[in-house]
Amino acid sequence: MAYPYPFSAIVGQDEMKRALILAAVDPSIGGILVFGDRGTGKSTAVRAVAGMLPPMMVAGDCRYNCEPGVQSKYCSRCKDQANAGQLKPRKVAVPVIDLPLGATEDRVAGALDLEKALVSGEKAFEPGLLASAHRGFLYIDEVNLLEDHLVDLLLDVAASGVNIVEREGLSIRHPARFVLVGSGNPEEGELRPQLLDRFGLSVEVASPKDVASRVEVVKRRDAFDRNGDAFVESWKRKDASLRSKIARARDGLSTIDTPDSALEFASSLCLKLGVDGLRGELTLMRAARALVAFNGKREVTSADVHAVAISALRHRLRRDPLDETGSGMRVERAMAEVAMP
Repeated sequence: MAYPYPFSAIVGQDEMKRALILAAVDPSIGGILVFGDRGTGKSTAVRAVAGMLPPMMVAGDCRYNCEPGVQSKYCSRCKDQANAGQLKPRKVAVPVIDLPLGATEDRVAGALDLEKALVSGEKAFEPGLLASAHRGFLYIDEVNLLEDHLVDLLLDVAASGVNIVEREGLSIRHPARFVLVGSGNPEEGELRPQLLDRFGLSVEVASPKDVASRVEVVKRRDAFDRNGDAFVESWKRKDASLRSKIARARDGLSTIDTPDSALEFASSLCLKLGVDGLRGELTLMRAARALVAFNGKREVTSADVHAVAISALRHRLRRDPLDETGSGMRVERAMAEVAMP
């Protein structure tokens, strides 16, 4: 049986793990961009999310992951089954779907079901990866190498939350809201600004710099490769505890207060850094609120905004040819200059 590496067993990489947790608590934060050295656990962490998330309810055997009880967003099949009283909700794992670089547009967006068309002469739609990822995660390794036509498709769907497919006489639309997670190595290419702006959080990962951490990574990976069942079992309790904490945070998210003082600090920070648009403030607010819910608190403070600011803003800065410091350092410097209320 194939199973992911336990999320709790990942050594270090705290910023990356926290970003994934915050997105699990509040998917409206937007996607997560993970950039850094090869072999630092980027793909391992993303795939480990699948085993750490609380399960979700799906309407019947829907191929679009329709949410039970939200009839206005049902696909046509779910509407028919609901009207006939035959729709039975079921609990499934949150999907984490890989989008390979070589995928065709038909594979991503969906296309005509050729087998059905040839066998029965009936035109039917074969859902693609975007349908499978609805209400879950869509993961793209080496996202900076993604072909332009797929980037355009993802931008359209990310903006509207709807996938529209019109070809061979078919006209299909279905909801496609997911957390987009992209990873890559910045030395292999840059992201288009439009796609970069769509990611809510951006984190940087690097190889461990101390001997003890490197040894621990090697020991745990070796234990997993030698006896995966025993290794997963030994971390089962910690992953279950994390899963419960995320579920509680989701339930309590709507009750979190966000006072004006925290919002004013977020706006002051964005103004200081010259961040274009208002997506920076929105991400700061949502990420801070998710952090507060995850920590079991009730009100967002400036300190919570401060805690998520680097991840939320480092990829939104304009380039400054006169400033050779990293973008994370520029955010830290701005936070030191903007007084917290």
